[in-house]
Amino acid sequence: MSLWIKICANTSLDDAMIAAEAGADAVGFVFAPSPRRVTAEQAAVIVPRLPAEIEKIGVFVDATFDQIVATAAAAGLSGVQLHWDAPAELTSALRARLGPKLRILRVIHFDAAMVESRAARAFDPNVDAILVDSRTASAVGGTGKSYDWAAARQLLFERAEGLKLVSAGGLTPEKVAEAIATLRPWGVDVVSGVEAAPGRKDAAKVKAFIGNARAAALKR
Repeated sequence: MSLWIKICANTSLDDAMIAAEAGADAVGFVFAPSPRRVTAEQAAVIVPRLPAEIEKIGVFVDATFDQIVATAAAAGLSGVQLHWDAPAELTSALRARLGPKLRILRVIHFDAAMVESRAARAFDPNVDAILVDSRTASAVGGTGKSYDWAAARQLLFERAEGLKLVSAGGLTPEKVAEAIATLRPWGVDVVSGVEAAPGRKDAAKVKAFIGNARAAALKR
C-alpha cells in the first residue's frame, strides 16, 4: 500500500516546490493563528505555480463555513483540513458545496483516556481521512511533540476498520520510519520536523523525511 505524505505549513513557493519535487503527495497552508499562517491571497500566488497533481490542503481552526468556502475558492485549494472538533454539519455542508473531489480531513488530538469517544465523533462519511495529532496548552498543531505511538496503535490505529488515519505530531526524518512501523498509518504529516525555523522549510530535512517515509512504507 502506498503512503500519503503531506508537508504542511508552507509559507512560500520555494518551500512548497521543495516538497513537490521531493515527492510529497500534498502540501499544506495554514489559515489559522500561527507563526506559519498565510492569507488566501498569499496562497493564491503559490498554488497555481505548483504541479497539478500535488494536493493543496488548507488548514483551518474554528473557521466558519463561509470562511472556508471563500478561502478554498480564492486560494485554489484541492482539500481542507478541519483542525478542531468541527461539527458533522460543517463537513456535510462543505461536501455539498465543494463536491466529491474536495479532500476533507479532520483531526483527533490523541489522548488515551478519551480516544474512543473522539474517534466515534470523528467518523463521518464526508471525511476522507483523519489526522491524529498531538497538542499542547497553547497549540493545536505544529507542536513538535509526539504522542504515545504504542498506545495509539492499540487504541486507535489497529481499530481503524477501513478509516484512513494520518499520523502527525513530532515526526522528523529520524523518527518517521519508527512511526510508520509502529502505527502502519495510511499517511504521515509533518510541520516543525522539517523546518529550519517556524514557517521556513529545510530542504535537506524535507527530502530526508520523504525518502525515509517511502522506504519505511515498503517494509510494512
